[in-house]
Amino acid sequence: MANQDSFDLIVIGSGPGGYIAAIRAAQLGMRVACVERAATLGGTCVNVGCIPSKALLDSSERLHAVRNGLGAHGIKVGSVEVDLAAMLARKDKIVKTSTQGIAGLFKKNKVERIIGTARFTAADTVAVSNGSDTRRLTGRRVLIATGSAPVELPGLPFDGQHIVCSTEALSFKEVPQRLLVIGGGAIGLELGSVWNRLGSSVVVVEFMDRIVPGMDRKMGQQLQRALQKQGMTFQLQTGASGAVVESGTVRVTLESQGTTSEAECDVVLVAVGRRAFADGLGAREIGVAFDDHGRIKIDDHYTTSVPGVYAIGDVVAGPMLAHKAEEEGVAAVELMAGQAGHVNYDAVPNVVYTWPEFASVGMTEEQAQSQEVQFNVGSFPFIANGRARCMNETDGGVKILADAKTDRVLGVHILGPNASDLIAEAALAMEFGASAEDIARSVHAHPTLPEAMKEAALAVGQRTLNI
Repeated sequence: MANQDSFDLIVIGSGPGGYIAAIRAAQLGMRVACVERAATLGGTCVNVGCIPSKALLDSSERLHAVRNGLGAHGIKVGSVEVDLAAMLARKDKIVKTSTQGIAGLFKKNKVERIIGTARFTAADTVAVSNGSDTRRLTGRRVLIATGSAPVELPGLPFDGQHIVCSTEALSFKEVPQRLLVIGGGAIGLELGSVWNRLGSSVVVVEFMDRIVPGMDRKMGQQLQRALQKQGMTFQLQTGASGAVVESGTVRVTLESQGTTSEAECDVVLVAVGRRAFADGLGAREIGVAFDDHGRIKIDDHYTTSVPGVYAIGDVVAGPMLAHKAEEEGVAAVELMAGQAGHVNYDAVPNVVYTWPEFASVGMTEEQAQSQEVQFNVGSFPFIANGRARCMNETDGGVKILADAKTDRVLGVHILGPNASDLIAEAALAMEFGASAEDIARSVHAHPTLPEAMKEAALAVGQRTLNI
């Protein structure tokens, strides 16, 4: 027998965008329900994305440091072994703690958690089925935060064992001897790094002429060289058109500039991107408009073509980043409440969590040139930074782009140790419209990695002090 409940806001999806939106809406006095089809909260990010991948990255980086980095510090170690089961168990424990944390936040903020698959039956009505029962919810507003799903390549369908997406690549029961990664973006490089450190022979195939397309080209080339030194191999301007599995071996057909070849491996990780996910939601049936890429169209208040229905995160246009979804969730519900919700899309940082890490915010040189923006550039290498030398982590550096007339920061790019943390200063500077001079005049503690940011800002005005 169907039950019916009424809410001020129904959030569909409990990923970073959805659960944060639900909590913020509850703080603003709304009666909120959050519908999630999975048994655990947190969406892709917490369960099979950001959190578990970083757990494995951190574990494998420690292994790499013990095997390859401690000698420079005068520390000698004997043989080192990997307990993969224990490493995966640690990852799973971190995920469980995170999902339980979200459940606790829901209870604290009186957000009603509803497990089941949601489908619109009207603009203000959502039917939630859990397999045995259907609960009918009505809401003054409904927020779609259903996220994204891995893109599957024609000719390489996922089988969960030999041809996999990022989800399976987080839980291999044994280290693949040969891993072929299709896609040289963040997901492919991060997971490729993990299994490379754990003993896989990793080959990365990228269709473009460089890895991490869209980020700073020169720093991307530096990152590629650093990963090659760690043992990874790259084949650029190469695509995969098919694969055959025989006796546990995968033979992949590769095409590069008119030439066809074949690569053999034990596992293929397809990491060519993600697609907006609204499958089975019934959004189209109630009149929600989608663009040519399958993303939901929204206005600057996150409203869809149907009044009262909103959308945020990976299911709408923009970078598919957890923190972007979170900020959109907050902005959307604050706008619903009559407040001035806002997201500055020019100040959304992007991070590749390899080692060295690669982080950026704002324009690249290529983007500025294509938009005919006049700019000055300041760069500073980590090899000239005292703290980086103490850490024996001197790859990469900091690059700042500033408007040639106003000196306002247009973009910041960091390749090096802890770049994911360092980029926060750049994002804050851009959020407040800071100039390179503002960063250069700010006092940075010594000796620290952020001093490289200060020096790069000084370099914009051609007055760096330490090179």
